[in-house]
Amino acid sequence: MAGRINDDDVKVVRDAVPIDTVVSEYLQLRPAGGGNLKGLCPFHDEKSPSFQVSPSKGLFHCFGCQEGGDTIAFVMKIDHLSFSETVERLAAKAGITLRYEEGGYNPTHQRGERIRLVEAHKAAAEFYVEQLAGEEAGIGRKFLAERGFDQAAAEHFGIGYSPAGWDHLTRFLRGKGFSDKELLLAGLSQDGRRGPIDRFRGRLMWPIRDISGEVVGFGARKLRDDDNGPKYLNTPDTAIYKKSQVLYGVDLAKKDIAKASRAVVVEGYTDVMACHLAGITTAIATCGTAFGTDHIKILRRLLMDNGSARVIFTFDGDAAGQKAALRAFEDDQKFAAETYIAIAPDGMDPCELRLSKGDAAVQDLVEPRTPLFEFAIRQIVSRYDLETPAGRASALDEAGPIVARIKNGASQHEVAVQLAGILGILDTQFVVKRVAQMARWARDRGGRGPAAPAGQAGQASDRGGRGGPSSSYDSGRPAAPSGPALNLRSPAHRTERELLKLALQRPELVSPAFDAYGVDEFTAPPYAAVRRAIEDAGGAEQGTDSAPEYLARVREAAPNDAVRALVTELAVEVLHGKTIDEAYAGEQLVRVRLRAVDIRIHDVTGTLARLGTGADEERHQAVQNELWVLQQYRQSLRNNGAAAL
Repeated sequence: MAGRINDDDVKVVRDAVPIDTVVSEYLQLRPAGGGNLKGLCPFHDEKSPSFQVSPSKGLFHCFGCQEGGDTIAFVMKIDHLSFSETVERLAAKAGITLRYEEGGYNPTHQRGERIRLVEAHKAAAEFYVEQLAGEEAGIGRKFLAERGFDQAAAEHFGIGYSPAGWDHLTRFLRGKGFSDKELLLAGLSQDGRRGPIDRFRGRLMWPIRDISGEVVGFGARKLRDDDNGPKYLNTPDTAIYKKSQVLYGVDLAKKDIAKASRAVVVEGYTDVMACHLAGITTAIATCGTAFGTDHIKILRRLLMDNGSARVIFTFDGDAAGQKAALRAFEDDQKFAAETYIAIAPDGMDPCELRLSKGDAAVQDLVEPRTPLFEFAIRQIVSRYDLETPAGRASALDEAGPIVARIKNGASQHEVAVQLAGILGILDTQFVVKRVAQMARWARDRGGRGPAAPAGQAGQASDRGGRGGPSSSYDSGRPAAPSGPALNLRSPAHRTERELLKLALQRPELVSPAFDAYGVDEFTAPPYAAVRRAIEDAGGAEQGTDSAPEYLARVREAAPNDAVRALVTELAVEVLHGKTIDEAYAGEQLVRVRLRAVDIRIHDVTGTLARLGTGADEERHQAVQNELWVLQQYRQSLRNNGAAAL
């Protein structure tokens, strides 16, 4: 059985790897105020960023889907790793040696499957690079040279060579301690008559990396005529590689894509190389599959979906390239970015263009020329005879629905006007109205979509409002995504929320007064549960020494996932005061306490009324005295503010 990672080492790993550094490997982050960062959530589709990261607290939270947690939780979810696999991966990144309890450290048996597969690919990539320098790989070096790629280019992209023998890589990786099962699961080996053999043999090898830079697969190019396999052979889908979810070159291009708000989508590995070497460092490519929805999600997170972003598709000018362009247009409306198409003269791809006409020609190619919607429309219209009324009408019937799918009303109107010009229809308004009618028909047929689930309708105003039974917060059972409703129009709920945010984010401003507040002073059940978690973690005063440790303890003290998610949410949500200081914190402390005192005064007054004149005099006097003390305390709070606490 694998040993348990030492708790102190887990803490060291959590503190050593900044959460903003890790998250930035997967999406673009921008300032959100209050020291926080924001971006498009990688866990659900959204048009505007509701995903926030707090570097100072080491936490993230999405106000849209409610996902949240620390660095470890983020990596676990986004890369589908176990807890131990995540800690091991982050430890390796930070150069930390982990200690294991219940036995010594054994890398072969104690590392998670995904970590082992990634390590096998890393070792394989190094092996292939070494082989490219050998005599047998001369044919591979010649292939690269003929396409304008020298040794430096090969090294930059990590290109290697797989020997033509049956099991060179398999034997090499066995020597590194990998089992046959791991090599088969990784897709590096395949079953042969007498055991595992190499999957890739006698081919030029491109390592395929995920967005974080880990090698997760390979693309292998056929070099010899006696190779009966396909021209390109890719790694099969594995636990770490899904061809529909990776983009070749994204690890090299991601920073420039985010910085320039532009991405260039090409068709092959050599096209990516040609573009990067020509200075187009935002180029990426799919890996043996059409550009689809999962690829769009990756790009949207890097582009931040701002309206000025651009995505340029380059396709061959042949029929297959045109078909690929039309497929890309089908997903066009999933981008907020403007999409364009670039087709090189004489049907050349970027690699051929660079070889034939130089870097400047490649740079000129990817300058936006034709909007993708215009290309798609022209491809449809070209099939009709526009010299006849019947031809123009038929072209409008087929092209109109494409324009009608454009969600932005102003853009739809503008493109409809352009369509009228392309078709040669002088009555522009007729085309505009026809397209609008088609859009209405499409909406009517598709309906308006299902009603929002209970609890979601109020999220916009609640900043994560919840609906459902309060037992989600009170019991130890795992909670559903929704919980008791929070009415943030209620002054009480707004103030309680702000005070809890201060207790989690700026505990030094509310301590030690906050720790004297009872759980019952928080009228919203979710907030009462968070107050209890803070208490169980040792109180807010504990956070004045080490904020990350304090927040980790509060999250661990939460009774279930619903409370834990709310703790994370409150820990990263921006505070509402213009100036966050002791005076502001004191105002929140006083407001919550005043409301609790008012509630108690109301209860005691009711008790006094129920006792009446016939009650025991001692009991009556005690209640009367309590009421007097409460009234005096209330007046003191109103007159003296936080000094009266």
